[in-house]
Amino acid sequence: MTVIAFSGVRRMPTALGVCLLSFAAFWVAQRAAHVSMIDLLVYRAEGATVRAGGDLYALRTTAARLPTTYPPFAALLFTPLTLFDTAQLRVLGWAGNLVLLVLFVRLSLRLVGHTRVEGVWWVSAGAVWCEPVWTTLRYGQVNLLLAVLVLWDLTRRGPDRWAGVGIGLAAAVKLTPALFAVFLLAVGVTARVRGGSGRPYLRHARGAALVFTGATLLAAALLPYDSRRFWTGALFQAGRVGRPEDTANQALRGVLARVLHTPEPGLAWAVLAALTALGGLAVAVVAESRGRRARAVTACAVTALLVSPVSWSHHWVWCVPVVLLLWTRGRRRAAVATALVFCSYALWWVPHGEGRPELQQSGAELTLSALYCAAGCLFLMLAGAATARPPGLLTHRQLGPSARASGRAPVRPSRTSRTV
Repeated sequence: MTVIAFSGVRRMPTALGVCLLSFAAFWVAQRAAHVSMIDLLVYRAEGATVRAGGDLYALRTTAARLPTTYPPFAALLFTPLTLFDTAQLRVLGWAGNLVLLVLFVRLSLRLVGHTRVEGVWWVSAGAVWCEPVWTTLRYGQVNLLLAVLVLWDLTRRGPDRWAGVGIGLAAAVKLTPALFAVFLLAVGVTARVRGGSGRPYLRHARGAALVFTGATLLAAALLPYDSRRFWTGALFQAGRVGRPEDTANQALRGVLARVLHTPEPGLAWAVLAALTALGGLAVAVVAESRGRRARAVTACAVTALLVSPVSWSHHWVWCVPVVLLLWTRGRRRAAVATALVFCSYALWWVPHGEGRPELQQSGAELTLSALYCAAGCLFLMLAGAATARPPGLLTHRQLGPSARASGRAPVRPSRTSRTV
């Protein structure tokens, strides 16, 4: 026991050192790439507009003339950013997002049941180089913050009075995380229909709804004009976020826009998104009802990314817990393949940018620019197949070689056996 403990102590400094070296190399690479952190500058402009009493949804800022796209509550949170100049803001954004990455990895490992602390440093050292994380730091985005809020809420061990706080705050900043509250509500209702107690899930969903409502009402009280404009107009103007066919849009709508060579896939997207939402939520609800929280949370996250009108490549930071789940559940090939997809930067190998070349992509280019969406769909199918099996039943593949050779039927595993 003493030898094992000593070995663990020696591994910790090594893992931490490798992580710090990786972060330092990452910082050098981003400096060499002259990253703009343009979204962070937009956030500061939103905060400045709030402080000046300006029209938040008439704002066009930076050389790209980017508009405000988040709810008014987010702009309230951005007001402290006005205290920093551009150089200070970039350092703050870079350092803050790296800290958030470590927290996100820690929570992701907790989600999949891995508790060894040195694993946080090893995974963080590699995860910082995947394209969604690179691009999150490149733009100074809030993706890691929102993911940390959601995962903290769903993996915390504490009083029920905090249930829903993380999800509610994340949804008040950006609406997509609200699907996690829908997931909790669905689990609670399903449990009650089956004669069980869905009270904890319903309480959790109610907490998220109350926090979201409270934050939204606070913004409405402080910014009544902007709140009215957002909830009655700007919310439904999908074009404010960007062109749907942009290669960075890795949602179903973006893929369909490129495949159909039209900026408005219309009914085809609406039907496909609705079916995906129902299927993805069904996988998540059944997984949670069978005690598979990691599978349920990742399935819900991937579903939200797929059905959102726009899911930029940097929104896919949820690839980190997806890869960890696949790896820790014995799906090593799937984990490696998924990691390669998100570390390949392949979607940027195709024509993109001015002139809307995405609407004329060839078959090979369409494949490369749909990799994240395809990986998400395949993960939901894999999770759905694992969920469809009776709880605790080993598949033929999971049996040992001798068992497969003898043709022995699937058996019940021990308590330590795990599936996706």
